[in-house]
Amino acid sequence: MATEMHATRPATIAFAGGGSGGHLSPGLAVAERVLSMAPDVGALFLCSGRAIDATMLREAGADFVQVPAEPPSLRPRALLKFLRSIGPAGAVAKQAMRDRNVRHVLSLGGFVTPPVVRCALREGIPVTLLNLDATPGKANRWVAKRASHVWSAMRATNLPRWDGAVTGFPVRRSAIAPSDAPQCRTQLGLEGARHTLLITGASQGATSLNRFAPHFAERNASLLAHWQVLHLTGSMPEADVEALRARYRAAGVQAVVMPFLHRMGLAWGAADVALTRAGANSVAEAEINRVPCLFVPYPYHRDLHQRENARELVEAGAAAIALDAIEPQANMQVMGRLLESLLSDGPARDRMHTALAARSRVDAAETIAKRLIDAVRAIG
Repeated sequence: MATEMHATRPATIAFAGGGSGGHLSPGLAVAERVLSMAPDVGALFLCSGRAIDATMLREAGADFVQVPAEPPSLRPRALLKFLRSIGPAGAVAKQAMRDRNVRHVLSLGGFVTPPVVRCALREGIPVTLLNLDATPGKANRWVAKRASHVWSAMRATNLPRWDGAVTGFPVRRSAIAPSDAPQCRTQLGLEGARHTLLITGASQGATSLNRFAPHFAERNASLLAHWQVLHLTGSMPEADVEALRARYRAAGVQAVVMPFLHRMGLAWGAADVALTRAGANSVAEAEINRVPCLFVPYPYHRDLHQRENARELVEAGAAAIALDAIEPQANMQVMGRLLESLLSDGPARDRMHTALAARSRVDAAETIAKRLIDAVRAIG
């Protein structure tokens, strides 16, 4: 009976990951290629219960099931929540895999992946890890020891059973500029011919960058006289978004401020320079869109491992990097001076753009999708 049911339902690839856009966006990139290349293969996301996951996946029109996993923690209450979530998370993942005839799991990272991978292995379903960071997290290291295949989007350290081959980072089509800069700017309510600074803390926003940006604008109004700002704040109360807009207005700086933009290709296409975190997804999107960036790694990781994601671009002269001192006044000392230099030095921006343009542009999402499709079809 089970064989007959499998024969009448399409084989499905499950994408396990979530909790941030950095885990989901690469999966969406691969999934959209799978669905366009293989109509007989389905795609299902097994994601976390966080709101950002449902928001992004609904916007993308993706099929998903939220797995009630909790992140591990040493804090007593959080540890108890984590332990209590193991059983329900596994049960939800198991039911989803059986209902949708999942034949392969692509693990993307994050706390939701261990219970999904554990369930897949018990069901006899092959697992491939796609590591997305230069410094793999605990979940990826755990999965790597158990996966059928271990792939990495970039050069990584401390990744068990990885053969050293790099797939490249999968980028969604919606994160690639759809047209030239003036058209992208106009669609976002910006002036088409004005230089544009993009400020973004990625999908979850960055409080320190949100606090630094208006502080920088107030002290550099004359520098920004011929610029405009596109500021993506991440989730925050509308009153705080409006207060940020008011500070730009008071400084005499033209700015469009919004919490989130699903079509990130418009933002990258509009930008001459970007101030952004150095998550692997942000680095990959900046590179493929050839936008000179000042990368500011997330400051609350002890090892500041986001630095490694940006290292190759920085060493190639295609980007700059600054550490986040968190407080706006302290950030003016290094981050502020580097940003001033990028905004005022056109030839420096041109050199960065030339270095970016010299780098090869490979559709990693398509390559990964082909490998997954072949693996599913080989099972029969």
